Amino acid sequence: MTQFTITIVDTTGKQNYIFSSNRLRENIGASFLLSQATKGWVEETLVKIGVPRNRQEEPIESSDLKAELIYAGGGNALVLFKSRAIAVEFTEILSKRVLMEAPGVNLLVAHAEFDWDSEKTLFSRVEKLKSNQLERQKYERAHSAPLLGLGVTASCGSTQLPAIGRSNELINYEEDEEDDGYLISTETKEKLKAVGKANKELQKFFKDVVDENIFPFPYRTDHLGRSRGESSYAAIVHADGNGMGKRFKNYGKDKGNRDYIIAMRNFSKSVDQAGIKALKAVVKALTQSIQEGKVVGKLGEFDLNAKNYLPFRPLVYGGDDITFICEGRLGLDLAALFLNKFEEQEVADGQPLTACAGVCVVKTHYPFARAYEISEDLCKKAKGFVKDERTKYSVDYFSAIDWHLAASGLVGSMSEIREREYKIRDSYDLTMRPVRLQENGSDWRTWDGFTQIVTQFKEGQDWKERQNKVMALRQVLRKASSEAIQEFLLAYKLPNLPFFPNSSGQSEKLAKNGWLNKTCGYFDAIEAMEFYLGLGE
Repeated sequence: MTQFTITIVDTTGKQNYIFSSNRLRENIGASFLLSQATKGWVEETLVKIGVPRNRQEEPIESSDLKAELIYAGGGNALVLFKSRAIAVEFTEILSKRVLMEAPGVNLLVAHAEFDWDSEKTLFSRVEKLKSNQLERQKYERAHSAPLLGLGVTASCGSTQLPAIGRSNELINYEEDEEDDGYLISTETKEKLKAVGKANKELQKFFKDVVDENIFPFPYRTDHLGRSRGESSYAAIVHADGNGMGKRFKNYGKDKGNRDYIIAMRNFSKSVDQAGIKALKAVVKALTQSIQEGKVVGKLGEFDLNAKNYLPFRPLVYGGDDITFICEGRLGLDLAALFLNKFEEQEVADGQPLTACAGVCVVKTHYPFARAYEISEDLCKKAKGFVKDERTKYSVDYFSAIDWHLAASGLVGSMSEIREREYKIRDSYDLTMRPVRLQENGSDWRTWDGFTQIVTQFKEGQDWKERQNKVMALRQVLRKASSEAIQEFLLAYKLPNLPFFPNSSGQSEKLAKNGWLNKTCGYFDAIEAMEFYLGLGE
């Protein structure tokens, strides 16, 4: 009998930990520390208990090593140990490091003993461990109530925990920033300390597509493309793969123990690389567009110490769960580009990849946590759209995108905002969002359809530089009346509204009436005109 212990390492409260601060530096450091807790430090802890880094994937059943790393990445890790005592030792070392170097990260660890010889379904044991112990820990975990300080203490502006110093003790501020810094807690201090390491790792990942000496990644939202004296916007983009949890299960199901380990390791690595490769393609396209002059002059030029920062910064990357921030007018196009490039990647199970994305465009200094919450909600709405429409398209999954452009603040949930601002009489819907990424030859609710209408309003012969006409159409669309559209076309001597591409007769109806099946085809495009900046082909 060969008794092993399988261990899962995970975290909870990830979004709150990363996006609780409105300072990009702290978000960068938080994301890095969170990834280290379930990947980098897992590998280093294995080294500490006697498993060399270059041997961590050797088969445990035929080696003298104490453990085998099945996979680490995407926010969790799976490790097989020779005994429960070794697993506990590993957990103690890792937990202490997280407490010391990443305070605020909630680490979850679950163990289960497993007989390698008699039990031939490691898959079933792992799934039970996830669904029973790990999920129970997440929902039954006693939430800590940290001491917020005494009456004589000052508070950290980001965490509200007792301050232990000022940020300028860790940051070499540049000429336009807060000279005296701001109060920080221990948690914020560790996040700021991690920023340098995070940037080195980011540059290492993207060194083959961007020269850091020409386009350094920004540390502040002001570096995303803001012009002095002008209002500026940032886009928070959250993308998530479709059905990936189910695919992991299906790929590992009905495999023997060793085959299961190999399958999970290969699939995890291939998905991790798929996300990174798609992001690299986005960065490459953006830098080429800037160098070729396609967006120079359209983006505000925020020159700080003669550095031209790239108006883009990945915050969570690797795997199918991706979050990045960019200049507000680039958000929609970069999100669509990421989805396109993600679909082009190949993964170990041989099935095509699809994903959904949510894009929230807000004022540059709008609270990150709230903006991310909206982008995540939008991504869920896109996934709901896929679930509702996949029977119609005769596919299991397809990529979709949803967005919200907040020229002012955000009050209420996304559903409440849509109901309040975009629904009018008799359930008429001003917005056609979410939209399918790829054309299918028959539907008009696609990304290409949306971008074609935006382009027509901005550059078309009947609409270019006729802002009053476009705004007049916007008001007419709110009436949800084909008669009102006909009067508008007659008044402006137009034969029709812009046509949608390849929509099997639907385009003609939309061009004459502005509406189809109680859904407006043009309001989204008009609203997005000031917030959409394409990169070209």
